[in-house]
Amino acid sequence: MRQAYVVPRFVEYIPERLEEGILYISEKYGTATHKCCCGCDEEVVTPLNPTDWSLKMEGNLATLDPSIGNWSFACRSHYWIRRGQVIWAASMTQRQIERVRAFDHAKKEAYFRAKNQEKVVSTPAPQAAPVHTGSPGFFTLLWRALKSLLK
Repeated sequence: MRQAYVVPRFVEYIPERLEEGILYISEKYGTATHKCCCGCDEEVVTPLNPTDWSLKMEGNLATLDPSIGNWSFACRSHYWIRRGQVIWAASMTQRQIERVRAFDHAKKEAYFRAKNQEKVVSTPAPQAAPVHTGSPGFFTLLWRALKSLLK
């Protein structure tokens, strides 16, 4: 049966058997999981991280962003979860799906490229080895003084 609403349930571990209409959220593992809202019984896993989905809670109402496109499932369902409500999207052609996937892939690559660039910029440069300028150091002068005393 097609779902019109989902209710969030915070868990540490995603249960073996999912109930329809429940959005299981594991903050510890950064994942939200639910049965496909079309009623096909497939399990939908949405990783919660900067390159996949974000979760926003308003009281007991959950919003997942962006939309959920189950294009690998036989149902090929596509919907949003906004404040607990399931908002159905129109069907997409294979070409449209491929364009969305290419956009998502490019967005992820740009995110990780920027993150890696931040690491390069924030990593201190290795210290250069001291360069010998030709003038003797303290221990060299001390050694010479001791040698001259022993003569």
